[in-house]
Amino acid sequence: MARVALVTGGTRGIGAAISVELKQQGRIVVANYAGNDNAAAAFHEETGIRVAKFDVGHFDECQLAVRQLAEDVGGPIEILVNNAGITRDGTLQRMSRDMWEAVIDTNLGSCFNLCKLTFEGMRAAKFGRIVNIGSINGQAGQYGQVNYAAAKSGIHGFTKALAQEGARFGITVNAIAPGYVDTDMVRAVPADVLEKIVARIPVGRLGRAVDIARGVAFLTADEAEFITGSTLSINGGQHMY
Repeated sequence: MARVALVTGGTRGIGAAISVELKQQGRIVVANYAGNDNAAAAFHEETGIRVAKFDVGHFDECQLAVRQLAEDVGGPIEILVNNAGITRDGTLQRMSRDMWEAVIDTNLGSCFNLCKLTFEGMRAAKFGRIVNIGSINGQAGQYGQVNYAAAKSGIHGFTKALAQEGARFGITVNAIAPGYVDTDMVRAVPADVLEKIVARIPVGRLGRAVDIARGVAFLTADEAEFITGSTLSINGGQHMY
């Protein structure tokens, strides 16, 4: 039977590309989304991929959703891609506690929630593939993003620790750190700022969502059993270390 994959934030941008790529790899894909019903409906109509609305930052909602999904698709989640993320940018001086907590809960807390809820099933199956989407800004930092950078940096540490727990059970846990990708979030950046960003990318362009999706497909392949605890940087050479 085809393996079941859950992609959080999976109906738009990078997440949508990941969902489509995994479907093309023969996976049964469920794409999570938070609030844009119209976009989710359009995505489902276009791709045929099942969509599921729940808040990845709330443990109880995740628990209900994971249980329901297992019933709906007839099997446990064996591939998990923690892609959901938000920004609430501002310097520390201007950042409220609510801005901090919203980003930490959605971007980092969601990794705990969904790994916690799917890990036991992966252990029982002696198979699991988890990919957590970090960021170049979690590696290098970014002005006005102490919340986002902290959450994404936390994802990289979370990945390495959980990889050690999963290894003997056939569960791999890896991260991808995208650079600047041509998505709605990046398109919202002022043109003059975007031009300066592109100038710092050695390959001379923004990333494409499919660039990240191909990395996820590679790391979630059944054959990728010897790759765990790694962070794959897909950033056009903008940040090397």
